[in-house]
Amino acid sequence: MSTPQQTRTGVTLDVDHSDAGYRAWLKEAVRRVQADANRSADTHLLQFPLPERWGIDLYLKDESTHPTGSLKHRLARSLFLYGLCNGWIRPGRPVIEASSGSTAVSEAYFAKLIGVPFIAVMPRTTSTEKIRLIEFHSGRCHFVDDPRTMYEESARLAAETGGHYMDQFTYAERATDWRGNNNIAESTFRQLRLERYPEPAWIVATAGTGGTSATLARYIHYMQYDTRVCVADPENSCFFDGWTTGDPDVTYDCGSRIEGIGRPRMEPSFVPGAIDRMMKVPDAASVAAVRALERAIGRKAGGSTGTGLWSALKIAAEMVAEGRQGSVVTLLCDPGDRYLDKYYSDSWLAAQGLDIAPYTAAIDSVLETGVWPG
Repeated sequence: MSTPQQTRTGVTLDVDHSDAGYRAWLKEAVRRVQADANRSADTHLLQFPLPERWGIDLYLKDESTHPTGSLKHRLARSLFLYGLCNGWIRPGRPVIEASSGSTAVSEAYFAKLIGVPFIAVMPRTTSTEKIRLIEFHSGRCHFVDDPRTMYEESARLAAETGGHYMDQFTYAERATDWRGNNNIAESTFRQLRLERYPEPAWIVATAGTGGTSATLARYIHYMQYDTRVCVADPENSCFFDGWTTGDPDVTYDCGSRIEGIGRPRMEPSFVPGAIDRMMKVPDAASVAAVRALERAIGRKAGGSTGTGLWSALKIAAEMVAEGRQGSVVTLLCDPGDRYLDKYYSDSWLAAQGLDIAPYTAAIDSVLETGVWPG
């Protein structure tokens, strides 16, 4: 729009905000983040043992082997590159994130890598090990009593400090290159190439931001695979309810006990139309599943892994009942040593009123008979 001065004089207005110092810093920051990816090997695809007679292979994409120990390392790298290339992250100014832990751990790592302060806004109930890891990477933890206030408190801190609110819940699905570039979907299909069922019948994901399920589903559609995507949702999360009712305004008045997944509102990064199926998984079933995982492969994992594994086992049992063979993939999201005081603590389960015995028995029965409990 022309100003009155332009209209009167016809003078070309020219404002140049070029900053050689900032561009040099930006170039170095992007180089450091990209170099981190170049140094990192791909994550493993582990097999969960199922009876040979089933003719079904169940895999877990082990995202716990990233430098910061979780699936969120991929997201944090993408968010930092997105924020840097958009000019949002600036030298000396803090990066602020609303996070229940794993994303904050990974973002603290990248903030330290490029030399900017980091503040994690998180529920006071976040596991002590995640808090320790954030602080290990020089991040600062800012606690809230009500998880629903994390967004507003993060935005307030960003305005107060002149920093950048990363806002993973809005930008997760758009910061990742879902067409390829070694994203989690492309990596998984590449690793399955020599397996007996290289195109899985189902991939099971869980939703914190919704970005991972969006990346998986978009890539599958783009590559014209027949694979379907199921999202497993924990208790006290609104994704399942919003998806099944088509109501984007559905909310919950309390937070998820399964750290890293489940939200009290429908997040902008969750893309309902891209996925095929959802399951609502009891928290006790999630805990029973991660303990079953340890018995099966000797690895502890976080509660979100259990949520996905429970759903993957249900799908495998359905395939057995239908006489279908094939493969199913789910995610090992982060290591269980972050949750020794929660999902691996019987006293914590008792305090939460969670009885995992029926779900443990159900898993044992499924693995023995191939029949999902009615």
